Amino acid sequence: MTINATMRLFCLPFAGGGASAYRTWTTELAPQIEVCPVQLPGREERFNEPAHTDLRALASMVITQLQAYFDKPYALFGHSMGALLSYEVSRQLEAQGAPMPVRTFLSAYVPPHRPSRWSPIHHLPDDAFLDEIRQLDGTPAAVLQHQELMQFLMPTLRADFEACETYESGQWSPLSCPLTIYGGIDDGEVSEEELAAWQVHTSSDFRLRMYAGNHFYLHTAREALLADIRHTLLG
Repeated sequence: MTINATMRLFCLPFAGGGASAYRTWTTELAPQIEVCPVQLPGREERFNEPAHTDLRALASMVITQLQAYFDKPYALFGHSMGALLSYEVSRQLEAQGAPMPVRTFLSAYVPPHRPSRWSPIHHLPDDAFLDEIRQLDGTPAAVLQHQELMQFLMPTLRADFEACETYESGQWSPLSCPLTIYGGIDDGEVSEEELAAWQVHTSSDFRLRMYAGNHFYLHTAREALLADIRHTLLG
């Protein structure tokens, strides 16, 4: 952990992604912000652990993993699956009376109270499942074409999609922490109107920012995204 940082930013990955997705953020954001990528089971150095198929249980595990580091002000960032997970983590923290994030950043995911426009895919045969993954345009073509590698990654991808597609928020109250919602203008998976619907999930400040790019705009618009996070957290 960085001693001189005044704030921590815990970053939760997209489906199939690992902590390395945020590796450049650690040096690109700001010295006052300690970027803490969260490694979930089933990927990278935790590849030998089964990925969770229950998002609520996964959120509880994340809280257990992070609670020792709530001694400084902190924020959460999650992209796609990571956004839904960050939301559930925030909900559970609120219910526990734990220290809340100074802000939760949610990227490229439909709010849980809105019905999905898409049919579940986690149960599809391998070829059909991979076709759907390919449409998201977030996995390098070389990886998708590497049959052995994809067979290795498939269980985690399926588990992640199952966790999202079977998640039910049940009764909910607005979070007390502020929300910033991010999205890609050309994202075919989630629209700006759907992202704006997150506003009902906070009783505090709400902001919506859209950037050029598709579902994985956070790669192509990284500098602008990080600039907004930096300004939001540091003023």
